[in-house]
Amino acid sequence: MPKIGVVVLTMGDRPAELGALLASVAAQEGDPATVVVLGQGVKLPPLPDGVDSVELPENLGIPGGRNAGVAWLRERGGVDVVVVLDDDGLLPRTDTFRLIREAFAGNPRLGVAGFRIADETGASQRRHVPRLGGKNPLVSGPVTTFLGGGHAIRMSVIDQVGDFPAQFFYAHEETDFAWRALDAGWDIDYRADMVLQHPRTEASRHAVYYRNTGRNRVWLAKRHLPAVLVPVYLATWAAYTLVRRPPPSGLAAWWAGFFEGVRVACPPRRPMRWRTVWRMTRLGRPPVI
Repeated sequence: MPKIGVVVLTMGDRPAELGALLASVAAQEGDPATVVVLGQGVKLPPLPDGVDSVELPENLGIPGGRNAGVAWLRERGGVDVVVVLDDDGLLPRTDTFRLIREAFAGNPRLGVAGFRIADETGASQRRHVPRLGGKNPLVSGPVTTFLGGGHAIRMSVIDQVGDFPAQFFYAHEETDFAWRALDAGWDIDYRADMVLQHPRTEASRHAVYYRNTGRNRVWLAKRHLPAVLVPVYLATWAAYTLVRRPPPSGLAAWWAGFFEGVRVACPPRRPMRWRTVWRMTRLGRPPVI
C-alpha cells in the first residue's frame, strides 16, 4: 500500500489547534505516516514524538512552504503520497489515511484526492466544494481542482508536473497545480468521505486576499490557457467579482492585483491542450468559469 507523508504549515499562532491536528494524525489506522511541520519564519512550539520540524528562515507563502515540505519528504525518501493539512484543521475520522491508501492503490491514474472541508456541525461552505455552485458536498466524484486545506497528492505527479507556483504566495496555487495535472492525464477526485474538520471562516480574512486573488487569476490564465480563452476567462471573473459586490477597499485591491497580473509576467507559459479543455468541460467546469 502507498506510504503517506504529511505536510503541515504553521505561523506558530495556533499551538492548541496544531496539537489537536497532530493527535488526530497519530490516531489514524494503519502504518504511521511521516509527518513534518514547517514554521513559516517562526519558532515552532514543542511537537509530539515522531513529528519532525523545519523552521523556515522566512514566510515563503503557502505554495512555497508546501514545496519546502515536499522537498523534505523527498529527501527523507519512502513517501508515495503527500497529504497537506491546515494547522487549524482536524481529522475527525480514524480511517482517512486508510481511505487514501486504498484510493491511490486502486486507481493508478489518480493524481489528487481532495478532502471535504466541514465545520464542527458537519456543514461545508459553498466555496469549499470544487464544483460550480458548490453543489452536492456529500457526493464524491471527479473534479477539476481541489482544496488547499486538506488534500493528498501522488508524489510522482509532483515529480512530473512540478511544484506549486511559489510566486503566487497565496490564492489559486491549487488550481494552477490541478490544471497541470489534468493536462498530464491525471485524475482529480473530490472525496466526501475524507473529511477535514475546519472552523467556519471567510477567505477574505487574509489581508492579501483581494489583491492576490485578482493577480493570481490573471497569472493562472496567462500561464495555462490557450490564448483565445485568456480574455474570456478574465472577463468572466471580473464580472463575477463585481456581482459579488466586495467592499470598496476590497474591490480596489482586487483591481490593483488584476492589473499587476496583466503587467507582471509569471513564467513559464505552457498552454493546456484543447483535449484538456474539453475534458474539463465534460467534468462540468470549462476553464472559462
